[in-house]
Amino acid sequence: MQNDNLKSYLSLHLIVFIWGFTAILGALITIQSEFLVWYRMFFAAIFLAVFVKAKGKSFKVTSKVLARFTFVGLLIALHWIFFFEAIKVSTVSITLSVFSLGAFFASLLEPLFYGRKVLWYEVFFGLIIIAGLGLIMQVEINYWHGMILALIAIILGVLFTLMNGKLIADHDPSVISFYEFLAGVIFISIYFLFQGSFTADFFKMSVNNWILILILASICTAYAFTASVKVMRQLSPYTVMLTTNLEPVYGIVLAYFIIGGKEKMSTEFYIGAVVIVITVLLNGIIKHYRKED
Repeated sequence: MQNDNLKSYLSLHLIVFIWGFTAILGALITIQSEFLVWYRMFFAAIFLAVFVKAKGKSFKVTSKVLARFTFVGLLIALHWIFFFEAIKVSTVSITLSVFSLGAFFASLLEPLFYGRKVLWYEVFFGLIIIAGLGLIMQVEINYWHGMILALIAIILGVLFTLMNGKLIADHDPSVISFYEFLAGVIFISIYFLFQGSFTADFFKMSVNNWILILILASICTAYAFTASVKVMRQLSPYTVMLTTNLEPVYGIVLAYFIIGGKEKMSTEFYIGAVVIVITVLLNGIIKHYRKED
């Protein structure tokens, strides 16, 4: 069991690194946030459909389960729309730093979803992360709009992570992800139909945008999202959310070298990021010795 946990934890870190790169792609792709999410979920659903079919897995689920997948798919779509919009109105670094609040929200909500007691050190670590975020916000207040959008995104992210943590017990992760992405595409498509967004210009993009979207949909979505659902068979949603706090670190470093410019933050910003990293490491150490996962 410990080997399985270690393997899942290492896999999770790879996934989080990929998610850090996702933010970079979101900044580099030059289309509206809701358009970007539609393309991301559309192609990811196609990739997963091919994978599920090739593996000989069944798409069959009950209507009750399908309703749950559909609701989670809506949360995921909204989460990504707010996420990419936050990046576009602020920076990759600011958006990802706000995502560090995910662990704090998870520490409060996970006990409600799973019927376990609140662990004091989870809340404590969450408060430390808030302090680190406060340091960041104090010096980067000009990006408050992006921070609010990112905050909404991470709350939605915690909710769908907790729900998937329950769904994974009885369903294949690739099938779960397929239906959730398909639901997201349907919801956004309905919105676009009312808005009249499906025009010829909607499908006209530069070659660079097409390449980046396909990378985003395949590696950063179809693979990474499905793998993140799978690791929850071994790791708690709280641990998943807290480890995800390394996403800002990976993303900020990548943004600094790939994008540069406005991604170069103040000294206080990086101090806050270090506080977040140390908190994640301490959580991993405590959980290792308590053997709670």
